[in-house]
Amino acid sequence: MADQAPAALDMSPHRFCVAPMMAWTDRHARYLMRLLSAHARLYTEMVPVNGLLHAGPERFLGHDPKEQPLALQLGGADPTALAEAAKIGETWGFAEINLNVGCPSDRVASGHFGACLMAEPTLVPDCVAAMTGAVEVPVTVKCRIGIDDMDTGAPLDRFVDGIANTGCRTVIVHARKAWLKGLSPKENRTIPPLDYARVYDLKKSFPDLTIVINGGITSMQECREHLRHVDGVMLGRTAYEEPYTLAEVDRELFGTETPPLTRIAALEAYLPYCEREVDDGTPLHHMTRHMLGLFHGCPGARAWRRFLSTEAVKPGATADVLKKSLEFVNPSLKAA
Repeated sequence: MADQAPAALDMSPHRFCVAPMMAWTDRHARYLMRLLSAHARLYTEMVPVNGLLHAGPERFLGHDPKEQPLALQLGGADPTALAEAAKIGETWGFAEINLNVGCPSDRVASGHFGACLMAEPTLVPDCVAAMTGAVEVPVTVKCRIGIDDMDTGAPLDRFVDGIANTGCRTVIVHARKAWLKGLSPKENRTIPPLDYARVYDLKKSFPDLTIVINGGITSMQECREHLRHVDGVMLGRTAYEEPYTLAEVDRELFGTETPPLTRIAALEAYLPYCEREVDDGTPLHHMTRHMLGLFHGCPGARAWRRFLSTEAVKPGATADVLKKSLEFVNPSLKAA
């Protein structure tokens, strides 16, 4: 997007977000993402409330302060438990508490939370009200445009209206239905058709709410188009599989003048973190698996990725593997 002038300075906290993704957006991935974008709103993986309350916060909530601004996403359906978990999250320094009303997995549905809650429009406001009453930080909701045979017209408006009446001011909407009967979680990410216009209409119906759109967005150009209609955009798989996409965010969407890190500089900035984590007993591949797409589309990316994938998983691997991987980076990138 170098041919376009930077956007006017806009520091709205949800202007650009990285989606919570199970097994992907852990603390190591988020640290790398934060190196690439100072202003993106990052989210944890969904944290089950029962697990958090029974197993303790360290397992679920540990993070580096440099990841901020960081939101905690909770999965649950009991207002009292959610309020307690939200309070713990606030104590641990999270800038936002998000309620998951969009995950379509069978395991999540069997626990009576996630997208299935869209069928219970009175329960969700009760949950959100309990959470907002327990914390000072913002409480937000992430949902779909509907589930199964639910009409995405008036029922969605009523659902969002119920949330808004609790004091929640931000709703993140995945612009697809979730089919809880007949589709797997993976299929639910691609098979139900995207309906961006429905999310745009939601913003028109609720002009005082911050409406963030999610689903199928892959580029800064697409982000800019959506931002003509809604307040924020959320990227998922592209932000993870091609992390250098995030290097464009601060300049293109927030209007900052700070030049982005090069890919090499991002790798070098991640090195001290990896060294520290390995010294603390974290296997190297727990960090390096999140950066395999860093050189996506660049000459030599396959050789670099192959070396890192092979060497980082070996027992006793240290951050020296990451240093040595630079030998496989195309010389033209080193000169950039």
